[in-house]
Amino acid sequence: MMTRNTVRKRIVPSGSQVISGRKDQALEACLGTCLGVTLCDPDAYVGGLAHFVLPEPTGAVEDGHLERYASTGLPLFIKGLCDMGAEKERLRACLAGGALVGPLSERDLILDIGGRTTDVVEDLLKEEGIVISKRETSGFFSCCLGLDLRTFESSVEPLCEVSRHAGEGFKKPSPEEVDSAIDRVRPIPQIALKMIRMMRDNKQGLQEISRELRQDQVISAKVIRLSNSAYFGVKKRIDSVDQALVLIGGKNLLQLVLIASLHDFLTINEEGYSLCKGGLFRHALGTAITSEMLAGFTKKTSADVAYTAGLLHDIGKVVLDQYVASAFPLFYRGTHEEGIELTEIERELLGLSHTEAGRRLAQNWDLPKNLEEAIAYHHEPEGATVDAELTHLVYMADLMMSRFLVGQELERLNTEKLASRLRTIGIEPKEFPAVVDSVSQKIAEFPLPNGFI
Repeated sequence: MMTRNTVRKRIVPSGSQVISGRKDQALEACLGTCLGVTLCDPDAYVGGLAHFVLPEPTGAVEDGHLERYASTGLPLFIKGLCDMGAEKERLRACLAGGALVGPLSERDLILDIGGRTTDVVEDLLKEEGIVISKRETSGFFSCCLGLDLRTFESSVEPLCEVSRHAGEGFKKPSPEEVDSAIDRVRPIPQIALKMIRMMRDNKQGLQEISRELRQDQVISAKVIRLSNSAYFGVKKRIDSVDQALVLIGGKNLLQLVLIASLHDFLTINEEGYSLCKGGLFRHALGTAITSEMLAGFTKKTSADVAYTAGLLHDIGKVVLDQYVASAFPLFYRGTHEEGIELTEIERELLGLSHTEAGRRLAQNWDLPKNLEEAIAYHHEPEGATVDAELTHLVYMADLMMSRFLVGQELERLNTEKLASRLRTIGIEPKEFPAVVDSVSQKIAEFPLPNGFI
């Protein structure tokens, strides 16, 4: 088994692949519904890891994106290995991931993206005469596929190593302790609350926002840093809030103020909900971007409101994070090994869920009712009454982040009503792969500036 803690790691993101000779390094991919494949020729000291998002392209695809799909990426992967000296007949494969999105009926098998990706890979390997030496695919659970480039040995391990006896001394907090924790949470910055209400009232007021933003040096600095990221592609360096307003536009500026305002709020413990540094914040940002894209695709709600709802959906985790940290092994085993929904475990161990805690924060801050519902019901969207489509949309964005971009935070959503929930926001199950494709590309294009987390 590869010892992940004693060798320098290189993460292989979804939709990419890495090929290398022997070096003191380990390749890793965090996998849920995506499929990871390692191919090695130890005799030639050549190996690599590919991280496939989908079985095949969902439409026209540019050359630079061929690695995302098993049908186009695996032939490129094999060719790249052979170009570095590997012999096809000596290659050995290890497959991992390809998990189900959730329990599926026979008529909804189109949603089994991971299973179909696995089938494509297995068929192509068989055609090429490449032996699969190890396979841990399907099911509902996330894992980490690794390749040690010192020995060219592959491993499939849990995302986190948790002792079977860890967490047994956890003490459930009293209702009074949880109430006190909610009362202690500082409100998000007033500028963010003002922007949220402006979006609700369909008022832009960008000059007013710009004036207020200049008075907050910390948030201003973060907004300027984000404005210069590759995501916006601005050729001229942005040095002020006014320049950002002109060069990236008012809508983007509003979103960046929200991101900067919530950054410190959501960047808390690394041993609670987060599975990596800044995991809770990254998940919130990814869910915001995904919600915005789904709103544009479905035309069911305002893209700005959807973005805000996605960014705020997990604010209740800020309250409970300290308790999750001390009981992390119990939460991890429940969500990742036993497949229990996160809110169910929270209610059992903590007395309330992050959705319930989040609703109380939303009420304390006087957030609009549609955002309060998205926070309170994004695990059970049928409970929403003010704006059911917004809540369903945030649920879908949250699910896609947790299954296709894993390794960021503890999460497990119920998917028994997945097909009907898709249809509530106007997406047929057969369209789901194309939506996943678009969303995962968009997320990959939003690099956070170095040092922001």
